[in-house]
Amino acid sequence: MKSKILTACLLFLGCVACSDKSGERSVLSTFDGFAQGTTYHIVVKSDRSVELGDEIDSLLRGVDRSMSLYDAESLLSRLNRNETDSVDGFIARCMDEARRIAEQTGGLYDVTVKPLTSAYGFAGEEAVARPNVDSLLELVGYRKVSVENGRLVKADDRMQIDLNSIAQGATSDYIAGYIDSLGFSDYLVEVGGEIFSRGTNASGKPWVVGIDRPVEGNFTPGAHLQVKIGLSGRGLATSGNYRKFYTDDSGRKIVHTVDPLSGEPVVSNLLSATVVAPTATLADAYGTALMVMGLERSKAFLETLPDVEAYLVYSDERGEFRTYATPGMEALVVR
Repeated sequence: MKSKILTACLLFLGCVACSDKSGERSVLSTFDGFAQGTTYHIVVKSDRSVELGDEIDSLLRGVDRSMSLYDAESLLSRLNRNETDSVDGFIARCMDEARRIAEQTGGLYDVTVKPLTSAYGFAGEEAVARPNVDSLLELVGYRKVSVENGRLVKADDRMQIDLNSIAQGATSDYIAGYIDSLGFSDYLVEVGGEIFSRGTNASGKPWVVGIDRPVEGNFTPGAHLQVKIGLSGRGLATSGNYRKFYTDDSGRKIVHTVDPLSGEPVVSNLLSATVVAPTATLADAYGTALMVMGLERSKAFLETLPDVEAYLVYSDERGEFRTYATPGMEALVVR
């Protein structure tokens, strides 16, 4: 179900020391690296240079040891192999949030989808030429798993969990919470494209995030922007199918978004969904859910979420780009 080869790129002033619109001197400290099979980028604005690189790397290593599917020895990997049933706080919180969103979406968002994503080759494994979807669907269903007294309970031991559609957003929120605890009020955290920001950038304005135009072949973040969003005090994530797909031996385009109810790759004219929500965790998960829903169901679903905004890019019947934005998202667009 994970669909996010994320399209968000960060746009901020590249100076080390500068003045915001009030004339006060500010210093931007940046931290970059690799985590969860992707990259992270963090900017902290203060009146002085700050050194947080080692602490951030340590926190991210802890998250990797918990929820990474790229690490065969992570707790999540061991849970999927039934080597343990004990969960930690990271996994418990993500499972709790994921279940709530699964219920909201009628099961269109579901972190038990890993048997399907593995079969289609989107979970670090070789694709199966003709997966037996009916058999795999027996191992999918959010109601078949639960966390009880710190332990993961599965209806079938063959069931597996894929938290890729929520873990990076949760990681951004986790790092943001750490920065909050240090007393900083102006920063931006991005992990794998999932973002949480607070306060203002070097210009004293909301942080600006560029959303890439969702066209095949647009592999360089920032090269072709669709829109720029001003973000402060909220989370943002973008999901899309246009960067990760393949064509199978029968000519079908197999995209990264898998419908957990049908077991099939989603066929839709919705190209990307950018979500702004109270947390990056929610933005991350809702972005994936919208890609499963498609355009019209997404519009209807968004009307039920007063604290969530979205910017949807889709193709019309002639294959031309069209966009839809919720009223609150329109107000965030930087023109």
